[in-house]
Amino acid sequence: MNIPNPEPRRLWRSCPVCGTERGEPYLEKGALRMVRCSRCGMLFANPVEQQYVAGTFYEDQAAPFYLSPAKLQSDYSPVRFQRELRLFRRFCGSGDVLDVGCSTGAFLHQLQAQFPGNYRVLGIDVAGAALDYAASQGIPVVRGDAEAPGADMFLTHDFGASRFDAITFWAVLEHLAEPGKFVSRAAALLRPGGHCFFLVPNMKSLAVRWLGRRYRYVMPEHVNYFDHRTLRRLLAPNLEVVQVKATHFNPVVFWQDWRRGQRDLVPPSERAQLLQRTSAWKQSQSALLYPLRLGYRLTEWLLAAMHLADNLVLVARRRDP
Repeated sequence: MNIPNPEPRRLWRSCPVCGTERGEPYLEKGALRMVRCSRCGMLFANPVEQQYVAGTFYEDQAAPFYLSPAKLQSDYSPVRFQRELRLFRRFCGSGDVLDVGCSTGAFLHQLQAQFPGNYRVLGIDVAGAALDYAASQGIPVVRGDAEAPGADMFLTHDFGASRFDAITFWAVLEHLAEPGKFVSRAAALLRPGGHCFFLVPNMKSLAVRWLGRRYRYVMPEHVNYFDHRTLRRLLAPNLEVVQVKATHFNPVVFWQDWRRGQRDLVPPSERAQLLQRTSAWKQSQSALLYPLRLGYRLTEWLLAAMHLADNLVLVARRRDP
């Protein structure tokens, strides 16, 4: 007998890393209900609203954020992907690149603009408006159709004989209800010797340890919360990890979220404006900012060395038979 889902607008999940159905309540924030897997310790949202599972949130509600002038100016700033590009270039000096969750195409734009002729690029995303903007900047994109709708598009799209030297997931895995399927699909699309690149928020960061639920990136649209151990375990069946590191630190976010107290969510417009200001500070040549830059770089280096920086970046290659 089929039993109706008591909450049809929500998906009840097993652990996205080990598949265990048991989980202990861990944290609540707005619509977010986070649990800890009783077997592997993975933190994840359960249940998850269907708008995040299907990707309709990013098509509808998130579009004004991704397409706001402040966000676009920040994303297309030459300093925006400096860390990611340095890491990427160490493992992939040329070739075919697929950016999963490419949004407005800013990473692929920087890759082509800074290293012209080295890469053939392709972007894929669930948000049509963001893809329209990427295409307007000359980025080739994959669009959904009736056979590959919404968040499942990457899993079901027919890439034909195309294979890639690099596949990037910059700030994507935390949004996916079934991240293991995306990792498996990416591994199948890599050429021998190819690499996958992942960036996710670090649940062992100083910001999370200090701020807890006040941290702005603890949010309903983030449905997975990784540390280096659970991220490695997610990738293990399909990919061999070759490098993992902690990176990034934003002291302004830390300060603002600490002062915010118990307010639940940071408005998207405020997040976009901060990104814009941060990019401007990085580009400024003012000598007055030199001591601040030096102090910032030292702080970020120390946090990274202790695995307490804001994000985890992991590089992995296909695990061949």
